[in-house]
Amino acid sequence: MSKHAESTAPKQRKAILVGLITSHQDVEKAQEYLDELAFLVETDGLIPDKQFLQRLVKPDKSTFVGKGKLNEIKEYIKANDIDVVVFDDELSPSQQRNLEKELERKILDRTYLILEIFAARARTAHASTQVKLAQYQYLLPRLTGMWTHLERQRGGTGTRGGSGEKEIETDRRNVRDRISVLKKELLDIDQQMATQRKNRGEMIRVALVGYTNVGKSTLMNLLSKSTVFAENKLFATLDTTVRKVVIDNLFFLLSDTVGFIRKLPTQLVESFKSTLDEVREADVLLHVVDISHPAFVDQMDSVTNTLTEIGAGDKLVITVFNKTDAYRFTQKEEDDLTPETKDNVSLEQLKQTWMNKGNLTVFISATEKNNIDELRALVYDEVKKLHVKRYPYHNLLY
Repeated sequence: MSKHAESTAPKQRKAILVGLITSHQDVEKAQEYLDELAFLVETDGLIPDKQFLQRLVKPDKSTFVGKGKLNEIKEYIKANDIDVVVFDDELSPSQQRNLEKELERKILDRTYLILEIFAARARTAHASTQVKLAQYQYLLPRLTGMWTHLERQRGGTGTRGGSGEKEIETDRRNVRDRISVLKKELLDIDQQMATQRKNRGEMIRVALVGYTNVGKSTLMNLLSKSTVFAENKLFATLDTTVRKVVIDNLFFLLSDTVGFIRKLPTQLVESFKSTLDEVREADVLLHVVDISHPAFVDQMDSVTNTLTEIGAGDKLVITVFNKTDAYRFTQKEEDDLTPETKDNVSLEQLKQTWMNKGNLTVFISATEKNNIDELRALVYDEVKKLHVKRYPYHNLLY
């Protein structure tokens, strides 16, 4: 590459990540969240540079972190040419305003970062509308944070009743109007999608659910022999894809849905209502889990809690432990007397634990196509039971 090409190439922005250790979040959990935040930062096109953790009983009301940690962050920013500071929890409008004033850098929180990623990955008008609504709902209470910036731009004195205040009120009104328009558009889309679901008749519906980036779309392609977009990135799929699947002589509908994540923004849950209706109206849920991920149990809990929140906690669930080919553990020596951790447990040992109790569990590798026949047989058996109940006159087919 020539020197000229190097000089004209866009500079990738560097970001530092900030999180807290609290009474509700120990060191291990806080570190897991920051590591996940780093993945989100990379997905958004930023370079994660350094992580900062502070132990506090609760976030500081003004600046999220304490004064000492804030000064440490400020010094690091100046010494290392940092462009963006990302916080692992949602910041209040006043916290964001104070942090921007203190650090003089772009401030993002986890919620806004996820919204940015969703916006970049929205490929259809439906997904785009849902994300825009969530972004405007996030922006509305934060417009007051533009006060100082607007007054500085207009040369105002900062006194109430100035042009800046009028401009903010205009902005608020415009955002509220936009939210109303987007809600109406989504209502129309929701009605269309509800009609589409009705038109599918009484076929048994199976929905793939799970944490983001666990391999749902890859599994969808395997089971339905389709070509749904699959990528090793967070939130590769935003739109629900529905396919007709045939196993032996049994037909059912399979849908691939948006992945969940810890601390999922409430604005997204609300705006993605029609997408989540596919989950709520499903007869069977295939809960796909990345068993190779160090925090897979925590991810499972997040998905289960989200399902409960959206009213789908009582569904029949088949748990699909995926990515067995990527599972890694450290075998302990026979004379090693140190306490055993989850890093020392083999896959075979895991299969003997609570994860394999009952019949609605299967261990697979979607990319390597390992144990897919067992998964198909399990899905077939459960769908068949439901089909027989719904269509008792079809019993002779089985």
